[in-house]
Amino acid sequence: MISFEDIKNNESIRTYIRQADNTLAALGFTEHSFAHVAKVADVAKYILQTLHFSEREIELAQIAGFLHDIGNIVNRIDHAQSGAVMAFRILDQLGVSPEENAIIISAIGNHDESTAYPVNPVAAALILADKTDVRRSRVRNQDFVTFDIHDRVNYAVVESDVTIIEDNTIFELSLTIDTSISSVMDYFEIFMDRMLLCKKAANQLGLHFQVIVNNQKVL
Repeated sequence: MISFEDIKNNESIRTYIRQADNTLAALGFTEHSFAHVAKVADVAKYILQTLHFSEREIELAQIAGFLHDIGNIVNRIDHAQSGAVMAFRILDQLGVSPEENAIIISAIGNHDESTAYPVNPVAAALILADKTDVRRSRVRNQDFVTFDIHDRVNYAVVESDVTIIEDNTIFELSLTIDTSISSVMDYFEIFMDRMLLCKKAANQLGLHFQVIVNNQKVL
C-alpha cells in the first residue's frame, strides 16, 4: 500500500504543490505551500486518530490533506475538482486501489466551501483541518498599508488551535485575535461559509463545532 511518506516525498507531487502555490502567490492569495498542506495533513490525522478510526483511514486523510490544493496549479476556480482529477491520475499510476483512490479524491473534490460536503469521514477531517488553518504566517503581503480584509484577518490571528474536547463530543477552534488589527466581525464576514461547513463536517463525525475567540464562545 502507498504510504503517506511515499506521497510526501514524491518529487512530482512536491513540484505540483510548489507550482500551485506560485500560482496563488501571483494572484495575491495567502500561503498554500508545504506549511499549509503539511498542517492540514497533520490536523486531519489528529482528528481521526482521536476519534479512533483505523490506521489506514487516518493515513488516507493525511494523503488527502497533503494533495488537496494541487488543483490550484490549473486555476483557483474549481480547484477542488481539478485537484481531484489530478490526484486520481497520480494515485492510479502509483497503484492505489480503486476503493482507496475513491475515498481520497472524493475528499479532495469536496473541500472547497463553494461546492463542498463532508461525504465521508476523510472528507470531514480534511474540511475541518483546512478551514481552520488561519494564522499570521500565511500572509504574504508585507505592506500593512495595502492589506485587504483577508490579509488583515489572517494577520490578526495571533494564535490558533484546534482541540477535540468533552469526551470526544466537541471540536473546538480557539483563536486569539488582535482586535486592533481586525475585528471579530471581520473574521466572520469572510469566514462564515467556512465555519458553517466546519459545522457540517463536525456533525458527520459525531461532533459539535464551536469557536472560541479571545476566550469567549462565539459559535
